[in-house]
Amino acid sequence: MSTTATDRQIEELTQRLGHEMFDRIRGSNPWIFQFEWWEERLLRLFMKNEWLKVQAFRFIDALPTMMDNPIEVARHLREYFVHPDFGGNGHRRHNSQSALAELEGGGRQGLIKFVSKLMDFKRLDALLPRLFSWASCKSAVTMARSFIPGATIQEAERAIRRLRDQRMAFTIDVLGEAAISRAECDVYHNTYLELISELPRRAEGWPRVAQVDLADGQPLPTVNVSVKLTSLHSGIDAIANEAAKAAVKDRLRPLLRKGMEGGAHVHIDIEHYAIKDITLELCYEIFMEDEFRDYPHFGIVLQTYLKDGDRDTIKTIEWARQRGTPIWVRLVKGAYWDTETVLAEQWHWPCPVWEQKWQSDACYERCTRMLLENHEHTHGAFASHNIRSLAHAMALKKLWNVPDQHFELQMLYGMGDPIKRAGVDMEQRCRIYTPYGQLIPGMAYFIRRLLENTANESFLANTSSEEVAHDDLLRNPDEIGRETPPPYETPVIRYEFEEPVMDPFENVPDTDFTRDPNRQEMLSGLAQVRADLGRECPLIIGAEKVTTGQWKDSLNPSRPNEIVARIAQADLATVDRAVEAAAEAFRQWRHVPASQRADHLFQLAELIQQHRFELAALEAIECGKPWREADADVSEAIDFCNYYGKELLRMTENVRRRDIAGETNEYFYAPRGVVAVIGPWNFPLAIPTGMVTAALVTGNTVVLKPAGPAGAIASRLVELAMATGLPPGVLNYVPGPGTAIGKTLVQHPQVALVAFTGSRNVGCQVNKFAAEQPTSQPALKRVIAEMGGKNAIIVDADAELGEAIKGVLASAFGYAGQKCSAASRVVVLEGAYDRFVERLVEAARHMNVGPADEPTTSIPPVIGEHAFNSIRGYIEAARVEARCVLEVDVRRQIEESNGGYYIGPTIFADTPPDARIAREEIFG
Repeated sequence: MSTTATDRQIEELTQRLGHEMFDRIRGSNPWIFQFEWWEERLLRLFMKNEWLKVQAFRFIDALPTMMDNPIEVARHLREYFVHPDFGGNGHRRHNSQSALAELEGGGRQGLIKFVSKLMDFKRLDALLPRLFSWASCKSAVTMARSFIPGATIQEAERAIRRLRDQRMAFTIDVLGEAAISRAECDVYHNTYLELISELPRRAEGWPRVAQVDLADGQPLPTVNVSVKLTSLHSGIDAIANEAAKAAVKDRLRPLLRKGMEGGAHVHIDIEHYAIKDITLELCYEIFMEDEFRDYPHFGIVLQTYLKDGDRDTIKTIEWARQRGTPIWVRLVKGAYWDTETVLAEQWHWPCPVWEQKWQSDACYERCTRMLLENHEHTHGAFASHNIRSLAHAMALKKLWNVPDQHFELQMLYGMGDPIKRAGVDMEQRCRIYTPYGQLIPGMAYFIRRLLENTANESFLANTSSEEVAHDDLLRNPDEIGRETPPPYETPVIRYEFEEPVMDPFENVPDTDFTRDPNRQEMLSGLAQVRADLGRECPLIIGAEKVTTGQWKDSLNPSRPNEIVARIAQADLATVDRAVEAAAEAFRQWRHVPASQRADHLFQLAELIQQHRFELAALEAIECGKPWREADADVSEAIDFCNYYGKELLRMTENVRRRDIAGETNEYFYAPRGVVAVIGPWNFPLAIPTGMVTAALVTGNTVVLKPAGPAGAIASRLVELAMATGLPPGVLNYVPGPGTAIGKTLVQHPQVALVAFTGSRNVGCQVNKFAAEQPTSQPALKRVIAEMGGKNAIIVDADAELGEAIKGVLASAFGYAGQKCSAASRVVVLEGAYDRFVERLVEAARHMNVGPADEPTTSIPPVIGEHAFNSIRGYIEAARVEARCVLEVDVRRQIEESNGGYYIGPTIFADTPPDARIAREEIFG
């Protein structure tokens, strides 16, 4: 192979091939008498209006769950398509003549008015709404079938043979987003096995098509199947990298063997960025196994809308060299750009995708060049509807004499048919990505295709537009980049009463555990905590370490025979000493400038960040918090420090004067005195940090009594806070039993304010005791109480059940449900009830119950023996009140951990509203 062609030669041939493709397309667009022509015009009409576009996508997304209920469809049509500015909430008569006049004369606003009046049904069960319901369902199914050709082997075969009649190859893609249960994974696995077994048998009777079945005189696999790993295993999570890979490999090997047996090509798809690295690692490992290393008909996918695109391509080429047998690489730009950008912004992580389209296009061309330069090792499948990208790949193939058997183009079924025909006519092998499956699981795929068809920057949409010149569409993306200014980020400032509320504040990012260095840091943190097990944590009073001779062992709820730390226990005398120390320190601390007090918080934030993995590990071991939950708790602690520090500076920046004639009025903030902070164990670092720092930064002094199971974490917080240089007595640490120490603090006459987080019952007692025991100063004792709840999630009949179930599982079973915000009830509308319960039970059945310090764990233990017995008691009582549809046996986990406080996921259905489990907070 010669790669001596200059960049100029490559560009000239790219332009010539691109224009040739456009010339061939010109005569193959649909005619007015074809359905495709009308479909395209209708889409273009709707999608040029942003409001109608959004409403249409919302409606289509919900439609599959209610297709058998025309009244529900009509209700959604009215809710989604009656604009608030033009609708009458169903009480206005239709006037089709005036509506049509508005459509003709009103432009885009006229279209909204027309649609709004058309859909503003007075009665949902009348003839017109039913007619619109039927037409909506029929149109959606017809349009979806233009992207999704088959739900059975017979339908798929018909679609495949139509493609082959047009001299096109195929790859079958089984529809469906990530499976949420083992049962769903089994269905997908069996579907793949059926396709890989049955299609080669049927293919024996298909007429040969030289353009797709042969290359350079060599036969190619007739059958090609694309596999999504998330459909094989519902628990793919990079936080447990090795365990996830092992589980997926066990599911994947039978498919690879069956593919080899029938001479089929098996291609592993790439999905979201969060599992991109684990997917590539898995492919590199499994395709190097002796059983599969010599088979040349396996493939992987690389995405060039990712900033990792160049790096992943280089790594894949090097791996392919080591493998010795070539691998097929499908080069794509990517299908989840919106999702990835939103998630990155939400988590405050670096954006993994290129922010501008030209950057993705340029990366695609760089990776194309690398793959074709190494085509002996990486056979290139160039998947795109961008004619510039395809022409560039074809130009390199021609100039570098890449063999036909090492090269093909790939496109999506139902999109850009004129481009496919042009590619075929130019003697290219075109493989069509052909979805297979039912409409409902495929709706997300359908919407992605609609988005791609209608996006403003979509090459496909612009290809058929008469407003965009072909020369512009064929421009070199690097040339576009040189002329494109960097994106401008507009600063966001919140306002209230025309005054800035605060300086811009950004939350600290949680740790991205998809990155191996972060996983290693967490493992190091766990090792550090384990090396210090059993340490002693004395009281801190006036900056002195104090012991009373009374100690309590803090135990690991995952392994109760493991002592995390020995916590000194306060008595009434030491509590009194601590309050006295805080009261004495208050005299000076209240006068410390606000900027200095805020600086202590900013320093504490930095220290917590420096010790982030140690603190998260300590939470996992002492309080049973899984990795992500523990890490997020550390993030929140840092946020409290930074937020309260900034807020204090804003509040005290200017003394507010409200002077009038004869009066001098000054408005300012003053601290109250000694604050008793009584913290919880379920957010053992964040909530105590928030209560302590809010009190300290406003000039108060603090006596901290942590929850019994979280003594070591609270001790570490105090150590870090004291390391910022806090004066003696400003922060004091007095762990001990709540019934004695907590009550004494609440009733102490020198305590001005009590900040409490815990159960509703204890919170009510705190409020009562505080009211009965006023302060020694002429003021009422204040109480800030954050107490428990009984939250519910409501699932509507048109909900996307997969997403609803993921949300319920996360809320109900995250940290074993030990949060006041946990979903302890789910209210499901009747239309979705049976399907929801069935899928929820299957999804929860195989959630991994285990030690919190192991990354594979989904559900950790509950906090201790008392909680364990209480929750078990509720489960037994619920058997009488409701129908138990799931109770996972965790006796093995309990035995292996020598009595760990494990309770498996338990679900009761058909629960009466007056049942105890429906009314009372269970906290588990």
